[in-house]
Amino acid sequence: MGAGAITASSNNSGYHHLLDPKRKWYNNRRLIALNGWIFLLLITSSTNGYDGSMMNALQSDSQWNAYFKYPHGGQLGLLNAIQNIGCLAAYPFAPYMSDGFGRRGTVFLGAAIMVVATGIQTAAQSVGMFIGARFLIGFGLTFAANAAPMLVTEVSYPLYRAPLTSMYNSLWYSGAIIAAWTTFGTEFMHHSSWSWRLPSMLQGLPSIAQVCLIYFVPESPRWLVSKGREEEALQTLAYYHADGNAQDPLVVYEFEEIRAAIDFDRTSGKNVGWKAFFTSAGNRRRLRIILALGWFSQWSGNGLVSYYLKKVLVNIGITNSTDQLLINGILQIWNLFWAVGASLMIDRAGRRLWFLTSCAGMLVCFTIQTICTAEYFKTGSNGLAHAVIAFIFLFYAFYDLAFTPLIVAYTVEILPYQIRAKGFTLFNFTISCAIIFNQYVNPIALDAISWKYYIVYCCWLAFEFAYCYVFIVETKGLSLEETAALFDGEEVVAQQAAARARRAVSEDASSSKRSIEIHEKAEV
Repeated sequence: MGAGAITASSNNSGYHHLLDPKRKWYNNRRLIALNGWIFLLLITSSTNGYDGSMMNALQSDSQWNAYFKYPHGGQLGLLNAIQNIGCLAAYPFAPYMSDGFGRRGTVFLGAAIMVVATGIQTAAQSVGMFIGARFLIGFGLTFAANAAPMLVTEVSYPLYRAPLTSMYNSLWYSGAIIAAWTTFGTEFMHHSSWSWRLPSMLQGLPSIAQVCLIYFVPESPRWLVSKGREEEALQTLAYYHADGNAQDPLVVYEFEEIRAAIDFDRTSGKNVGWKAFFTSAGNRRRLRIILALGWFSQWSGNGLVSYYLKKVLVNIGITNSTDQLLINGILQIWNLFWAVGASLMIDRAGRRLWFLTSCAGMLVCFTIQTICTAEYFKTGSNGLAHAVIAFIFLFYAFYDLAFTPLIVAYTVEILPYQIRAKGFTLFNFTISCAIIFNQYVNPIALDAISWKYYIVYCCWLAFEFAYCYVFIVETKGLSLEETAALFDGEEVVAQQAAARARRAVSEDASSSKRSIEIHEKAEV
């Protein structure tokens, strides 16, 4: 049976009745503080969005083109792809840093590398120096982007975990907006290289904030438990989730769930190391989903506009650089609106509905966009050109329902702790491969067959819808540990419950033994 047939209701979740209905993000001082630190992690995605939008806009900047001798073809593809090549170079190390040195330490390392890299990019004197800086940006981004969303989902208050984790990728557009409008403004600096150096410099600001403040962010309780620092984990949960009360039922439930899941994975050996992705049916299902989502996120037709908007617009007669930059800036605001809205609705709509609606809507809009572009080539009608722009915006509205907010949130929530960092690395690796492929192939295909290349994406979007219908599993309302029942079966849940019971018996025995020893010493 396809995984799409499996659903989960929030009513089945074991922690919802333990939540204090009076404790909200806006009226609890410690939740406000926690969400403030989480925001510091979320801006990692903003850095990534800034980079993509800046590179898109610089292709329309006359000073940047003149300074680097009008890059085109393979060199233009390399300028866009080199950041993701830098990401690829760091992937072998990122999960070991996240699991070995902690989520915070890994974010710090990535942010520090990006601060240095953006300084080099700003001071670039040649295209080679610019390319080298972008390689380093990608290298550092991999460390920060591997650890930050995992820390968000592992430290969030349960009621807000899904929206906050979904917000991570949605804030990609906040960086894109800043870059789009910064480059729109600096484009009028006609006689200065600061038209592209200033946007390059601003790219480092989020990383500077993370370097300065990351060690004020609480460390992941799951990572602390995995390292034997259970008391610290309990205190972290208590401080932020229950106003310091370590005996709060929610805190006790979360803590025991974390301990049982990590103990089970550690003792059973089922979820340890890279081979774990292939040794159990549940992990193979997870792998099948996360690799597909990583590829779909970049191969849904969005790669054309994300990196080669100028070429798309030139194909429909919009050649003025100011108009191109203006459309880019408005599009990023539109995207942020839809992505954030979808993030806030994630626990009401559910994951499966958003994915299916997104795929169906993208297929319809991209097909109509293709038809309008084909007709424009025949008639040159301005009305058809405007229709293409309208359907680009509608396409992104549907894309932003799922493939902006959900791909990161869904990936980290379906992966158990012991393979979460490694699985998330595989997911990001797939995204980088898809982006690099797009960045090299798209400009060549657009030059060779123009709008006919869009037909490839129409067919692919139909495949995406079918794939998501069959394989996407609903996880709405479940804790990170409770999703195990959907992928690994009830047997695993029962084994984890047995592990909790054994631990409780062991702790009771240890407590009784200590009491007897104290009593005997008192008698002596």
